[in-house]
Amino acid sequence: MAGETDPSSFSSFQKCITKHLNLKWHVDFNSHVIKGSVALTIESLEQKLSSLVLDTKDLTIHRVITNGQEAKFSLGAKHAFKGSALDITLPFEMERGQQAVVEIFYEACPEASALQWLNPEQTAGKQHPYLFSQCQAIHCRSMIPCQDTPSVKSTYYAQVSAPKELVALMSAQRDGEELDPQDKSRKIFRFRQTVPMPSYLIAVVVGALEWRQIGPRSRVWSEKEIIDKAAYEFSETETMLKTAEDLAGPYVWGQYDLLVLPPSFPYGGMENPCLTYVTPTLLAGDRSLANVIAHEIAHSWMGNLVTNRTWEHFWLNEGHTVYLERMIGARMFKEPFRQFAAMGGWKDLHDSVKTMGETSVLTNLVPNLNEVDPDDAFSSVPYEKGFALLYHLEQLLGGSDVFMGFIKAYIQRFAFNSVTTDDWKTFLYLYFDDKVAVLNKIDWNAWFHTPGMPPVHMKFDSTLADACIALCQRWSKAKESDLGSFSATDIKEMSSHQLIEFLALLLLEDPLPVTHVQRMQAVYNFNAINNAEIRFRWLRLCLQAHWDDAVPLALRMATEQGRMKFTRPLFRDLYNFTKCRNETVSKYKEYKPNMHPITAMLVGKDLKVELSEE
Repeated sequence: MAGETDPSSFSSFQKCITKHLNLKWHVDFNSHVIKGSVALTIESLEQKLSSLVLDTKDLTIHRVITNGQEAKFSLGAKHAFKGSALDITLPFEMERGQQAVVEIFYEACPEASALQWLNPEQTAGKQHPYLFSQCQAIHCRSMIPCQDTPSVKSTYYAQVSAPKELVALMSAQRDGEELDPQDKSRKIFRFRQTVPMPSYLIAVVVGALEWRQIGPRSRVWSEKEIIDKAAYEFSETETMLKTAEDLAGPYVWGQYDLLVLPPSFPYGGMENPCLTYVTPTLLAGDRSLANVIAHEIAHSWMGNLVTNRTWEHFWLNEGHTVYLERMIGARMFKEPFRQFAAMGGWKDLHDSVKTMGETSVLTNLVPNLNEVDPDDAFSSVPYEKGFALLYHLEQLLGGSDVFMGFIKAYIQRFAFNSVTTDDWKTFLYLYFDDKVAVLNKIDWNAWFHTPGMPPVHMKFDSTLADACIALCQRWSKAKESDLGSFSATDIKEMSSHQLIEFLALLLLEDPLPVTHVQRMQAVYNFNAINNAEIRFRWLRLCLQAHWDDAVPLALRMATEQGRMKFTRPLFRDLYNFTKCRNETVSKYKEYKPNMHPITAMLVGKDLKVELSEE
């Protein structure tokens, strides 16, 4: 590993690596602070190691002890998004292969970017406060001084002191709980993670949580107000897990629990081992959005087991996860379902490239992230451009069964390790050593290092999409005199996924006249549909048609949940609807305190709200 760098980390992982973390935390809801200690078991990678550097962000460091001896330390200047380097001088020299325990006593700040503290009124139950973490990509350093790079994997043990009426969970196996002997109003919750994993997968949540059993190795957790809805929605979890194991090999993490978070959670899901986070926007009532769970399950192999070495290689996590997710879908719902999902993904990629700009280097599959915040680089590009490359290879190399053989071998070869695109490509050539001539015809530079859409146009089976395409064309070509020809029977036989596709296709066309969206509401009544994916696309269509009636509905959806997939495009469309620009900025400022820090920061940039204004 010597000589390698990570542009998103200060840590000296070329000199030593963390093998294990031992966390002792006190969660203080009054001051919105986690305080305590972390003991890092480090292993030297060089002779005469006398110092090391860890990542921190807005942490107060009280004391550092190494193997029982006081160690000198200093914090470097604060970087715009990387935080501050913690330089530790060891009181002794370490030899190559030698291990030591570096214990750091510290506390996080109330504004730690990894943590969101919710007041009781921000929860479903309105009675108790709530805390959850979100460490991906480089936010773990704001709650733990660590080597905050996916290049390093470690196990961890934790004990968390929290108010006894609440429940603490982590991305680990539960290892018991007891009343805090020092304070009978609190409980100590213990956790053990025995599979090495990167820092961004460390997760903690504390809230008024209940659980339901949904499978032999799965519980779903949430506030009691939505627990039964969640148990119904995610009842197919074990089927997805078994399907994934058939495709990718044994599930190594033991427990697979789900946690439905409060609405401000910024992502659809987060693949924390043993405790996948999911957004409540998945609770459609008909299991139609549960495919997000297949995505998070796929991460158990792609990302969690085999991990991108730096965030520049994020496509290795997400492109492979999307590929495996869609293979799970094909096994459960047949191949046309996978093809249909792939078509939707291709359109999402078009949308991202259009939004970011066709010449933006952040649309490269392997972008240069030197002095770029990984949060700013987040888009559907690593997901869908990555999937497109893998699907293209599948077509060239013998079909999905043959290519899944490669995927499974790739997992076995690099399990428990972190890899780069070059590692992946080298293994691809080794595995398909009889098809090197085919591989050599691929324009790898265009795929990896050229912005914009992929160099090859993808074609997918349109069986399930034909009805969506036909209805889209009817609406996009309809004149005022044709509007009477539309009726509720147009969509009577369409599934939720097809309705999503129909609206997504219309969003690629020129904006409809306002009379058209008014007629569409009259005959289809999209305003009455609770499926968040349908509602999101419908409201975008209305905003782009400049229908005034949609503005309050869009503002409500943009603020009543914080999933960035929905919130950011809705705020952008509202901002571009010039007559409601001031109202949009005002609503953002009003709701900003309730937003997740990552969401608030990125929406602020979208709306061109200067930090000084906020």
